[in-house]
Amino acid sequence: MRNTQATQLLFELSKPGRRAAILPASDVPGNLDELIPAAQRTASLPELPELTEPDVIRHFVNLSTKNMSVDTHFYPLGSCTMKYNPKRHERLAGLPGIVDLHPNATDEQSQGMLELLFTMQQMLAEIAGLPAVSLQPAAGAQGEFTALLVASAYFRNKGERRTKVLFPNSAHGTNPASAALAGFECVQLSSTPQGFVDLAELESHLGDQTAVFMVTNPNTLGMFEREIPRVAQLVHDAGGLVYIDGANMNAIAGVARPGDFGGDMMHYNVHKTFTGPHGAGGPGSGPIAVRDFLADFLPGPVITKRGAAGGKATYHSTIPAKSIGRVRSFFGNVGILVRGYCYLRTLGAAGVRAMSENAVLNANYLLAQLKDVLPVPQGDRCMHEFVASAKSLKEARGISAMDIAKRLLDFGFHAPTVYFPLVVAEAMMIEPTETESMETLDAFAETIRKIVAEDPEQLHLAPHETPISRPDDVKAARNPILKWTSRQA
Repeated sequence: MRNTQATQLLFELSKPGRRAAILPASDVPGNLDELIPAAQRTASLPELPELTEPDVIRHFVNLSTKNMSVDTHFYPLGSCTMKYNPKRHERLAGLPGIVDLHPNATDEQSQGMLELLFTMQQMLAEIAGLPAVSLQPAAGAQGEFTALLVASAYFRNKGERRTKVLFPNSAHGTNPASAALAGFECVQLSSTPQGFVDLAELESHLGDQTAVFMVTNPNTLGMFEREIPRVAQLVHDAGGLVYIDGANMNAIAGVARPGDFGGDMMHYNVHKTFTGPHGAGGPGSGPIAVRDFLADFLPGPVITKRGAAGGKATYHSTIPAKSIGRVRSFFGNVGILVRGYCYLRTLGAAGVRAMSENAVLNANYLLAQLKDVLPVPQGDRCMHEFVASAKSLKEARGISAMDIAKRLLDFGFHAPTVYFPLVVAEAMMIEPTETESMETLDAFAETIRKIVAEDPEQLHLAPHETPISRPDDVKAARNPILKWTSRQA
């Protein structure tokens, strides 16, 4: 039974004179008129809701039960790796020595944290096969952007003016966005019918203006680019750099290293691959790893180690010699980095490999369960995710990918990514991750089968069990209502 009263707006629940706390008198010395100029003060008190503590607690707890979350639902969200977040990481990241460390503390006062971050750098470097790491970027897209700034600085230092960034038509949208923001000209390449990088198409666009080729591997269709060494060779022969989008590292971490198959730069999504909480716009963490000849251009500070070999090692925050400067305050989103550190230390090398192997196993198991009702144009095998198509269902019975996605909500499943990548008609991008059980995957597959057998008219109106069914997405984007207005106003 749901307490619907508690989910009214706080302003609607508000009653004059109610309090959850009594604030102490101000202990700031001096007169308010002297401390804050009159022009900087409001003429009237802000209209804040007035509630008791039970009102507030019930409101937010009841609202939380209306949400989907990784703790409560299966999130087969392709390209996003929404895996379970172990609770022990929350406890460890909340230890007093971590959360109480002031960001302006000196290196001498921060040796424990610096050692942790140095070790994180080393682990990320090893998994990538790329020796130099910066932990600064706050999310994957900023990691991409930062790596492209590093590439720009590298070519500028060499006296080369390279203006173009190439990427396949199945790339994440952040790839061209990051390239454009970094000042490059974006060149989109067609893929082969099988969804791979087209070598002839790539070669035809390479030249002395090529700065970077950005590629996700495994790619957005959930397949490993088998020709990636040849791709890297072609780009390198043209004098360019290869950037590996690390969004899909959950398929290959501990199995294959981007640096070994030709990558010069990459980013991680610590909040995806390494189980930091993910969603609602953050927090995130997008460290980048690069080859040794790019290390001097990394944003600082990076953590370095001195001493040891019989003596005591010390750790230092260091600005690389030709650094592009900061891209984030202090050391980045440390709380997420600590959670990722705990995850990697818990798993160890064998565990990281097992993580990837089980992610691939789960995806292929689910693909085998669904391919007869949701065809997978790119084949019967995948890596960590696959892209199914509802095209035949739409043509035969008028059931779209969006219909299926909306109806899944009624059965307690979050929808997969739909209509991406654009190279697949009526795309449904499904990524189960390694943390889901066979029972969950079976239940999801059975639900999909039930849905595609339902009356199309019922699906067009789905979801049926949510407070809001299908809002006008276009109207919401064009005319957003971003503030509450009193009904009495």
